[in-house]
Amino acid sequence: MLNKYARAFFTRVLTPFAAFLLRRGVTPDAVTLVGTAGVVAGALVFFPRGEFFWGTIVITLFVFSDLVDGNMARQAGVSSRWGAFLDSTLDRVADGAVFGGFALWYAGAGDDDVLCAVSIFCLASGQVVSYTKARGESIGLPVAVNGLVERAERLVVSLVAAGLAGLHAFGVPGVGILLPIALWVVAVGSAVTLGQRVVTVRREAAEADAGGGTPRGSEATS
Repeated sequence: MLNKYARAFFTRVLTPFAAFLLRRGVTPDAVTLVGTAGVVAGALVFFPRGEFFWGTIVITLFVFSDLVDGNMARQAGVSSRWGAFLDSTLDRVADGAVFGGFALWYAGAGDDDVLCAVSIFCLASGQVVSYTKARGESIGLPVAVNGLVERAERLVVSLVAAGLAGLHAFGVPGVGILLPIALWVVAVGSAVTLGQRVVTVRREAAEADAGGGTPRGSEATS
């Protein structure tokens, strides 16, 4: 839901910065790689130690690379299948690092097995939500549904909550509960989204099969 509006807004905001990078000879792929490395470092260095505020700050500085690289590619006229593949693949790596960082915290000093499990579920369900759409499209289905919680929602909800929860280290009371609430919201929302996409793919597949489309099993599974 956020993708539709947030991407349009930030694309306009970040266009001058993308143009500046192009003038400096920076490539879109380089931005993708550096951005992912920054997110992974911010998540896996700070989150397992409970330093949620600073981890969120570092991640936020790099997460916009996901918009900058595509903007650069369009401006330079070098949009490609490889760039799309690299961007999508590294998005999964970054997402895994964020929720993996939460899981490591709760498995260690955070000492909460339930929230550790919820964090792992958020990590896994986010990957599967993305896979269902990619797999559906790979067998020729439109997968004409976005769902309740997509990647943008997962990151915004979890990172805003983490950043606010991190203010506890600065003496702000009552904010520590925000991250657990956010993780539960993302977990439930991801489960609903997965269900929405599976139902949509099943319906579209039945319609395609009835119309003589690609039969089940004719494509190799990933």
